[in-house]
Amino acid sequence: MLDLSRNHLSGGIPASLSSLHFLASLNVAYNNLQGQVPLGTQLQGFDATAFEGNPGLCGSPLPNKCQQMNTSDNATKNMEDEHDNGNGIPWLHISVALGFIVGFWGVCGPLVFSTSWRDAYFQFLSNVKDRFLC
Repeated sequence: MLDLSRNHLSGGIPASLSSLHFLASLNVAYNNLQGQVPLGTQLQGFDATAFEGNPGLCGSPLPNKCQQMNTSDNATKNMEDEHDNGNGIPWLHISVALGFIVGFWGVCGPLVFSTSWRDAYFQFLSNVKDRFLC
C-alpha cells in the first residue's frame, strides 16, 4: 500500500509510479494532481476514491473524461513555450560576446598599449619561470 494522500503534491501522476507492479493499493487523494491517469497500467484498477479531491485529474477510473487534444498541436505549443521562435533578439549571444570582448581587452589592452604594464607583466612571468625551474 502506498498512501500519498494530503501531501500537497502537484503536477501529473508520473508514468514510473504506474510501473510499480507490487502495489496492492494506492491513495493520492486530496492533492493538487492534474492531467490524465496513465493508461494501460494497474492504476485503472484502483478505486476512484483513491484519486478524489484532485479536480484536475481525468481518465479511467475517474468519472470525468479527458478532453481530446490534437497531439501535434500540443507538441507545437510546447516547443514554442520552451524555445525562442527565432524572431527575438538573441540576448544570450550578445551578452556572451560582450563579456568576451570586455574581458579580453581588459586583460590584453593594457599589455598592448602600455609599455610599463607590458614590461612589468613579462618581468613577473620571468620571475615565475625562474622560481619553478631553479
